[in-house]
Amino acid sequence: MRFFLRWTLFLILCFSFIDSAMAANRSNIILIMADDLGWGDLQCYNQDSPIQTPHLNQMARDGMRFQRFYAAAPVCSPTRASCLTGRHPYRMGITHANVGHLPTAERTLPELLRTEGYKTGHFGKWHLGTLSRTVRDSNRGGPGGAAHFAPPREHGFDVSFATEAKVPTFDPMWRPKSDFRTAWDAMTSPESDGEPYGTRYWNVSGHDISSEVHGDDSAFIMDKALAFVQQCVAEEKPFLATIWLHAPHLPVVASEQHRRPYAQHDVHFRNYYGCVSALDEQVGRLRQQLQRWQVDANTMIWFCSDNGPEGDARSPGSTGGLNGRKRSLLEGGIRVPGILVWPASVAAGSVTDVPAVTSDYLPTILDELDISSADDRPLDGMSLSKVIRQSQSERNQPIGFQSGKQLAWIADRYKVYSNDQGQTWQLFDIKADANETHDLAHEHPELVRQLAVQANQWAQDCRPEK
Repeated sequence: MRFFLRWTLFLILCFSFIDSAMAANRSNIILIMADDLGWGDLQCYNQDSPIQTPHLNQMARDGMRFQRFYAAAPVCSPTRASCLTGRHPYRMGITHANVGHLPTAERTLPELLRTEGYKTGHFGKWHLGTLSRTVRDSNRGGPGGAAHFAPPREHGFDVSFATEAKVPTFDPMWRPKSDFRTAWDAMTSPESDGEPYGTRYWNVSGHDISSEVHGDDSAFIMDKALAFVQQCVAEEKPFLATIWLHAPHLPVVASEQHRRPYAQHDVHFRNYYGCVSALDEQVGRLRQQLQRWQVDANTMIWFCSDNGPEGDARSPGSTGGLNGRKRSLLEGGIRVPGILVWPASVAAGSVTDVPAVTSDYLPTILDELDISSADDRPLDGMSLSKVIRQSQSERNQPIGFQSGKQLAWIADRYKVYSNDQGQTWQLFDIKADANETHDLAHEHPELVRQLAVQANQWAQDCRPEK
């Protein structure tokens, strides 16, 4: 019996050592998301952009730039759901911002990675459910929204520093002097008028830690994320960090320091441009720290936006000439910056025209880490492993989109778009006509019929499971 116990203990220690060694060699994952950043806001996509984003431009040079990267939806909550599940948000009833919440039945990326020895942390905007059942907070937090209580800890995150939804991008707990009751009210300074904004930051235990927060919001989010990463590095633990910044969502406020380079512009534009530059600084800070901690080579960093820019063509956010904006399934509402840097596996200076979408995160990461999802529910994303190694030049799985009465279906080259729930369709050759100026539906009726049938069948399949 004693021999058996010793042998059992020896085997347990051996397997624990093997598991620890495997975990230590696994790639780290960081998913950074901006909020309402346009495809044309970054100079690496639009050389005419006035916004100074040297760190994101460098990130694009150091890794892969996706020319056709899509948010899964034209508004924030649904896209965020797609990032964590690999599934279209309609499947889980998240059809718009502040609608539904992330169901516990979903198998999320942090849950899957945590079973493989990863530490998991979420930092910034959540927008997949409320964070308090008792205290009135943000859009739905408190007793009235208790049915939608779904904090990060219930979906696989060990650590979190989160808000339910939007906050001002400078001094985020306080209402700016101009509170944007009219969406494009000018800002005269980033100073608060002394009135709380009505939002809070919560930690993973559900404690209000808003008193810690002041100054630039992107910097505070990154403070918390870097503390988490540093601890993981010290413990030699692989990690997943989702860093979902509020910038540049309204209310857009920037510090005097970040507004200064844009003095020649209108005050609202100065705040928008400065806010994006402040976000860019934090991306650079993150990458510098990863290099200092010598984990940059084996860390996969993705950067994107949750949808296209707010407002109209006169607003600061740029689509780079793409048609449509936030809330539209035309290109300007869903095509967003998409950058991947991963020195161990992705060649510097890579550019791809293969369409990719936020739903691809989960299947790509699981594929790269050789992890099974252990779930037979359909995924709407696909693995981009061959794309990021430049051995695949076309997408072999169409991308579907739904939002309100809009439907869209992208099959590598061609896109069909409907704004009347699939009754009538437009057809665009996106490779030749990214701005969607020429409707080819009358020239290719059979192609329209074929793609429309696929889109309608997929939309039916995406109805929430009972």
